[in-house]
Amino acid sequence: MSENNANLVTVGKPKTGGAVYRAPLGTTLPEDAVSSLAAAFVNQGYISEDGLVNSNSPESEDTIAWGGDVVNSSMKQKKDTYKFKMIEAKNVEVLKTVYGDDNVTGTLATGITVKANSKELPESAWVVEEILKGNTLRRTVIPCGKITALGDIVHKDNEVTGYDATLTAYPDSDGQTHYEYMIEAASGTSGSQESSGQESSGQGG
Repeated sequence: MSENNANLVTVGKPKTGGAVYRAPLGTTLPEDAVSSLAAAFVNQGYISEDGLVNSNSPESEDTIAWGGDVVNSSMKQKKDTYKFKMIEAKNVEVLKTVYGDDNVTGTLATGITVKANSKELPESAWVVEEILKGNTLRRTVIPCGKITALGDIVHKDNEVTGYDATLTAYPDSDGQTHYEYMIEAASGTSGSQESSGQESSGQGG
């Protein structure tokens, strides 16, 4: 029987240069924690200090016998969702994620136009890059996910404007809603963006 090991207790920090990436559905996905991301993956900028919360718990329906005993439980569904808040409110790529790629045009230099409407947001591929304790890399790959809920957008002089999103992951052709890859990083990488093959944008995640 193995003994307790404090070195295996960890926390997750965003990878230097970016943590949350989105790409069009069908983009080639990484199959490990260190290979280069396809160029189509776009950094979603800084994420709030609350980080990223994954809910992946089954919901069951109980069968109750006469007298009140629970005699069986059947799983009804098992939703796989991620909640995070994007706080780069002037980032065109973030606005496209929130409002839809076709509803955001321009740049800060030339002027940005955002159209808010009822068009359904597209399904996309997502990757989350983290550094765990002991310089371990963790990469979460969501082959197919869609923003299915957004929190209130606060406009206030003492609160950062952000987009509190719920991302729902859907099964791929193998029935998997997401993949996680972990590996101890080589000495000196320390979560640098070069280790994922993408150039740093100067934005944290």
